[in-house]
Amino acid sequence: MEAIGQSEAFLHFQEQLSRVARIDRPVLIIGERGTGKELAAARLHYLSQRWQGPLVTLNCAALAGSLLDAELFGHEVGAFTGATMRRKGRFENADTGTLFLDEIANLSPEAQEKILRVVEYGSFDRVGGSRPVTVNVRIVGATNVDLPQRAKLGAFKEDLLDRLSFEVLTVPPLRMREGDVQVLTRHFAARMAIGMGYPESPEFSARAMSMLTSHPWPGNVRELKNVVERAVYRTGPGTIREVVFDPFSSPYRPVERAEPAAPTIVTARDGVLRCAKPDLGIPLARAVRELEEAYLAAALEQSRHNQKRAADLLGLTYHQFRGLYRRLGADRED
Repeated sequence: MEAIGQSEAFLHFQEQLSRVARIDRPVLIIGERGTGKELAAARLHYLSQRWQGPLVTLNCAALAGSLLDAELFGHEVGAFTGATMRRKGRFENADTGTLFLDEIANLSPEAQEKILRVVEYGSFDRVGGSRPVTVNVRIVGATNVDLPQRAKLGAFKEDLLDRLSFEVLTVPPLRMREGDVQVLTRHFAARMAIGMGYPESPEFSARAMSMLTSHPWPGNVRELKNVVERAVYRTGPGTIREVVFDPFSSPYRPVERAEPAAPTIVTARDGVLRCAKPDLGIPLARAVRELEEAYLAAALEQSRHNQKRAADLLGLTYHQFRGLYRRLGADRED
């Protein structure tokens, strides 16, 4: 995706980004999915004094546990099975440059503790190593969740949040960028037309453009790009009169048999629990206890009763997990 737009919200964000790029401090980029957080991180790097250094990226949701540790900090020979040679991690690879940690809210408590040490002291130990490694790295983190709320719930270290939030940039969602849907639509359509070998860029009818501008765009710029490119591909040269927002829509789409609905459905999003169809016949204290027990049982089952791993799955420290485990055990005995 390209950083293209002319709305006041877009230009204000770009101005903020350019200003903080010159300050050699950690930055957090907050935004909904598809808003271009990685693109913003790259722009931060190339506008900074570190632009000649490396820009290294890691999606924190893609790895967990020891794999994430080894990827971030590297490992020594013999650190684990298969470690036949020393390997540098992302921090070392990003030395003198920028390390972009996407989906940073997914870091385990252990990884958060180690990153906090790097931010504070500029050094760390490789996995299996005992000699500190010193690096000079600017950290840029990104997430689409409420990190302060996660910190209040104990799922993200407040000390680390304080260190990383020298500046917080919030990427405006597409629905708040007035006029940018039209600008981006023409841009993506022209690029797709060139790729398809069309003699000229297709036009969108007034009705089609109205459909695009009135859509809420939950997937933001990434979703718009897919919708526009799909319309160009399906229509071919000429005027585009129809756009399809849901590529799965079809009269032949298989329908799965619905399972009976449970009386209470609990979901966790952005660190906040939400209940649909609550059973008000159950006292709140009992409902909360049953929810905690369900989460505890699921985490223990998935971790094969490894309590440290279960704590990671729940976003708790080991001591917080043990406290929860003992409390629920006492409740059952009572």
